[in-house]
Amino acid sequence: MPAPIAPKRPHIHTEHGVQRPDPYHWMREREDPELLPYIQAENAHMESGLAHLGPLRKTLFDEAISRIQQDDAQRPVKDGPWQSYTRTVEGAAYPVYCRQPRGGGKEQVLLDPNQLKHAYISIGAFEISPDHSRLAYAIDTTGGEVYEAVILDLTLGVELGRLKQISGNIAWANDNQTLLYTIHDDAWRPYRLLRHRLGTPQDQDTLLWEEEDTRFRLSIARTRSNRFLICGVHASTTGEVRVLDADDPSELKLLIPRQEGREIDVSHQGERWLIHTNGDKVDGVQQYLEFALFHAPLDAPMDWQPLVAHRQDVQLLGVYAFEHHIVLSERSGGLKTLRVMDHTSGLDWTLPLEQDPALQWMGSNPEWGQRTLRYGTSSLITPGRLLEVDLDTRAQTLLKETPVPNYQATDYRSERRWVSAPDGAQIPVAMCWHKDTELQNAPTLLYGYGSYGMVIDPHFSTARPSLLDRGVVYAIAQVRGGGAKGRAWYEDGKLQNKQNSFGDFIAVAKHLIAAGLTSPEKLVIQGGSAGGLLMGATVNQAPELFAACIAQVPFVDVVSTMLDESIPLTSNEWEEWGNPAIRAPFDWMLAYSPYDQVCAQDYPAMLIISGLNDPRVQYWEPTKWVAKLRDQTTGDAPIWLKTHMGAGHAGQSGRYGRQEDAAFVNAFALHTLGAD
Repeated sequence: MPAPIAPKRPHIHTEHGVQRPDPYHWMREREDPELLPYIQAENAHMESGLAHLGPLRKTLFDEAISRIQQDDAQRPVKDGPWQSYTRTVEGAAYPVYCRQPRGGGKEQVLLDPNQLKHAYISIGAFEISPDHSRLAYAIDTTGGEVYEAVILDLTLGVELGRLKQISGNIAWANDNQTLLYTIHDDAWRPYRLLRHRLGTPQDQDTLLWEEEDTRFRLSIARTRSNRFLICGVHASTTGEVRVLDADDPSELKLLIPRQEGREIDVSHQGERWLIHTNGDKVDGVQQYLEFALFHAPLDAPMDWQPLVAHRQDVQLLGVYAFEHHIVLSERSGGLKTLRVMDHTSGLDWTLPLEQDPALQWMGSNPEWGQRTLRYGTSSLITPGRLLEVDLDTRAQTLLKETPVPNYQATDYRSERRWVSAPDGAQIPVAMCWHKDTELQNAPTLLYGYGSYGMVIDPHFSTARPSLLDRGVVYAIAQVRGGGAKGRAWYEDGKLQNKQNSFGDFIAVAKHLIAAGLTSPEKLVIQGGSAGGLLMGATVNQAPELFAACIAQVPFVDVVSTMLDESIPLTSNEWEEWGNPAIRAPFDWMLAYSPYDQVCAQDYPAMLIISGLNDPRVQYWEPTKWVAKLRDQTTGDAPIWLKTHMGAGHAGQSGRYGRQEDAAFVNAFALHTLGAD
């Protein structure tokens, strides 16, 4: 089936005296009668053109599923009189939420999403009331990230009510009758905080706060101590904290005011607040670039006293308060670890990391006074392990190693290497491969993201061994704009420095080729969302380096999107990308914007994936991009567009849907690399 030809309709954007022709601008009109038929034609073209991958897709799916323990259960987590866990059942796409009495007894199923019979399911908040008698959970059934809260009486087994059109963020007050939640505005920004009393209509809920500055988003959460409800008011680089008494959530009080450029998160412990912040800007320089920790009395939240000093070589990522200790999530040397500060023993120590590259994460630790800590570890080739450490003796117990049938970790190798960017910056690259693969002209899949300070940490995937077993080397380039080397690494890849992200990724590709590990004919690149922006800019700037590019829900129409405040996530993203209504940001964004910079040149094969219900990257961005790429390319490499018609940013839901998506992408990569 031939590729559909997208209709062109004259449209010119004009900003700052610069004209940007955009003949596919019409695609943003969802009600346009030509739009859905065109997208459906693209899907039909893709299915026809890639039909030969069907057997390989099925094989890869079957292999990935064979590495999943179909019937499995989490280790129960103790919380008050109950212990809670999820379990999976063969053939069921979603985990079942359960609990049983702490001393043992009959299992109670709290929620089985498999019984809800929706094509798409995403569970947001899942909150048990303080007395353990009620459950409030949020569910999205379209992928559009608009949730409905369902409130259940767990004792009687009846539904108590629903809250519609919420943002998926819920918290209980201590009376077990009151719920706090946030709702979106038309741009999908959580901007209102409301209080709901069980048994009353939602339209009678009390508005506690409405945030008028469109850069800021609201969140609500109980402190681990259960004494307060914290309302975070956050823009990309500025924060404010408001607080409610969990016993009497009638008055929302300002705790720490917003100060431009100061990010803030607050925890409660005893008679003090714990304040995690990067501080004020002094003469334009961030005071604590990699963040520091302070404490202050409950009645004097601005009387900050240092607790953990700022360190240039260690980024303080997060703070978890317990009754007798604090757990810090830190990143140093590119690796994420956990540090325990214990007030009872006076000890201060970091949990050991057994591999490089690897990561640690906090497990579920709901009890305020507990003297043990659950945490997890993983790597590119090691399945997740759940451990528990005794905080008094430091003795560690392996609670569970994720069972992975048909997989032997000793068959694989991993390493980190460092690549020099054009300006000398050292880029960390995590890699893995099968032990029998020679690292010489090997087919290679290179992944990248590089925005928001986020890190693609070296986690395990049940789909990845199918690539490695076929001789593919898998690599992750931790480029600037991400946070692999701390906040400074992030700052050096955003706003006017964004080109560093693309230069870093290209430098990694050139290094892998120059080192003889791979070649342009055997190198495929992949990224999603803001990582799709990385893909788009990279293939514009260095298309000759790659056999193919996989861009999932790619953010590519940067200038036009950032000019339109009606689009979700626009105004509060200006601190990440810049506001192109101002000339300088307009110029630097236009210089790399993938859609605007498509030109007449040979592009590699492209697989571009979109979601019709995606609120984060609107469907029209990848759709327009494909049309323009096809119109401009001077080569004959195929360009495919796959649009999920009933899903959003994350693709299909459920463990089988996710594996189907992975099998599709991996089949395309393997075929392109000649490794199928």
